[in-house]
Amino acid sequence: MSIQKLLIAVLIVLSVVFMGFQIYELEVEAAGIRALMLILLTALYYIRVKNRRLFFFLFLITFAIAEILNFIGWLVPIVPIDDLDYMYFIGNSLYILSYSFLIVRILSSMNLLEIVRKLPFHLLILIVLDVFCVIVVTNTAMDRLNYYEYLVELVYNSVIMILLTVALINYILKNDKKAINLLIGSIFIFFSEIIQLAYFYVSNINLLNVFCSLFLVLAFVFFYLQSRLSYEPQEDSLYGDLLV
Repeated sequence: MSIQKLLIAVLIVLSVVFMGFQIYELEVEAAGIRALMLILLTALYYIRVKNRRLFFFLFLITFAIAEILNFIGWLVPIVPIDDLDYMYFIGNSLYILSYSFLIVRILSSMNLLEIVRKLPFHLLILIVLDVFCVIVVTNTAMDRLNYYEYLVELVYNSVIMILLTVALINYILKNDKKAINLLIGSIFIFFSEIIQLAYFYVSNINLLNVFCSLFLVLAFVFFYLQSRLSYEPQEDSLYGDLLV
């Protein structure tokens, strides 16, 4: 068995184990498995994908580091300094950075000036919806957050909405398997983060945490699948004339 197939098999087993830990509310063990899965997925991408993309690779690395810190936070009690949980800020900053790398990766394949010129109405509607969703979603946790935490959550949710919007525009333009995998992965990330917010700040029903984890696993499955594909020629695409 090649190392690539071995890694895939291990990742599948770990995904099942991870979901089992989440169902039985074994948060520490689940956090450890989640960190290990991201490390192995990053290794699989590096080994198996020949045409590696820098920003996607940075997305995986940064997300894996954030997961490792999250696991350490479960093992080592963090003492807040001046009533601020610095591990919370560092971890969320890494997640924001990782999603930003993914956004840059998607944007790098698009001609932004042409998109703005030819799809102004689409962009305007999406921007209005993004602002509305970010404010509504973030405000659901307002009573549980201090000023600095609120800003972090606001930025975090903004980045998630930007990722979803960029992935949607990318699919409208490209209309191929790689673009649809990116969009589906981004949709799963969106729902995972929304459910996680509800779990943390609205209701700690474990079923929410299980679905959050399931959507996260599915998101990375689709992100990995798209990483092995290339964009298809756009001669037959409805919006092919917008591409570089």
